[in-house]
Amino acid sequence: MHLSPLFLLNANKSAVPGVDRNDIHPTMTAVPPLPEQAAIAAYLDEETAKLDALVGKVEEAVERLQEYRTALITAAVTGKIDVRRAVFDTSSTEQVG
Repeated sequence: MHLSPLFLLNANKSAVPGVDRNDIHPTMTAVPPLPEQAAIAAYLDEETAKLDALVGKVEEAVERLQEYRTALITAAVTGKIDVRRAVFDTSSTEQVG
């Protein structure tokens, strides 16, 4: 399929100095048939939905961890938990003692 009308739409503009319509006009572009385009779009939609779901789970986990952190700080400040004898190894997040 020849896409010269698409290229000619922006023929007076170029993001690459020295490239004009005469350089682009003879360019052939491969375009898959419409059924293949639809299959590609459907696949991308499915994969994007999976990624969106994962992002949602991560955001929920971050919210829960922030709530836990706030509750832990509150409990430590109000004396509900004793943190005076807690010893932490500074090279990791695991409690040592």
